[in-house]
Amino acid sequence: MVAAVGSLCFFTVDSADYAIVTEFGKPTQVITAPGLGFKHPLQSVRTFDHRLFIYAAPPSEFLTLEKTPVVASGTILWRVADPKRYFETVVDRRTAESRLGDILSAELGAAIGNNRLVAFVSMDAAAYRADAIVAEIARRCDAVALRDYGIGVLDVQLRGFDFPKQNRSRLYARMKSERGRISMLYRSEGEEAGLKVRAAAEEQKARILARAIEFSQQRRGEGDGEAARIYANALSRAPEFYAFLRAMEASRNFARKSTTMVLPADSPLFGVLLDSDYFNGGAPGSDGIRGDLPRQ
Repeated sequence: MVAAVGSLCFFTVDSADYAIVTEFGKPTQVITAPGLGFKHPLQSVRTFDHRLFIYAAPPSEFLTLEKTPVVASGTILWRVADPKRYFETVVDRRTAESRLGDILSAELGAAIGNNRLVAFVSMDAAAYRADAIVAEIARRCDAVALRDYGIGVLDVQLRGFDFPKQNRSRLYARMKSERGRISMLYRSEGEEAGLKVRAAAEEQKARILARAIEFSQQRRGEGDGEAARIYANALSRAPEFYAFLRAMEASRNFARKSTTMVLPADSPLFGVLLDSDYFNGGAPGSDGIRGDLPRQ
C-alpha cells in the first residue's frame, strides 16, 4: 500500500528532460532540474526532452527584390526553452517543428524579398551579404518562437539556394553574359595597364640606350685622342720605322699570293724589296728624294 502511494506521489526527472506537473490539464509545477519530485496522487507528470534538435525545412519558392524567382531552404537548430509555454502551445516535437517551419518560411521570404539576388549569389565581397542576412533571420526566428511557443532557436543555416528548374537556363545564360561582360572589362583594363607598363619600359630603355651611346662616344673620343697622341709621339721618335710599317701594310692590302706587280723605281715598296737602305734616305731616283708613302 505504501509503495503504491509512493509511486503515485513521487517521480524522477532525468537530466535530459524538463517536467511539468499538471492537475486536470493545467500546469502547476515546472521542474527544470534533474532529481526526485513530489506531486499529489491526482496530478500528472509530463516530460519534455530539452536536448538540441535539428529541423530541415522543405524548400520553398520566393521572389527577390528585383522579382527573380528562387528556391531556398533552411535548417533550424532548436530546443525547448520555456517548458510551460511549450506545453500550452505545441505539446510535442512534431507540432513544434511544424510551427518552426512556418516561422522560418515567413522570415526567409521577407529577407529574400528585401534583398537583391547578388546579396546571396555574388563573387563581389562587398555585395555578398548572405551570412549577415541569415544571422538576422535566426535572431528573428528565435524571438518569435520563444514568445509564441517557448522554443529557443539557437541557429539557422541556409541549406539550399537555387533557381526554379523552369528558369535555370535563362538565368544561367544571363549570369554567363554578365560574367563575360565583367571578364571583358577586366581584360581591357589589363591591356591598358600593360600598354602603360610597356610604354614606360620603352621610354626607360631609350633613356638608358641614349646615356650608354653618349658614354661610349665620349670614351671612344677620349680613346681616339689618346691613340692619336701616342701615335704622333711614336712617329716623331722613329719616322723611318713607321714609314716602313705603312709601306708593308699597304703592300698587304693589294698584294696577294702569286701576284705580279710592276713598280716604278722610286716606289717605296720597290725600295723595300730592292734596297734595305731605302728608309734610311737612300731611295733610288734621279733627284734622290724619297717618294710618297701609300696611304690606306
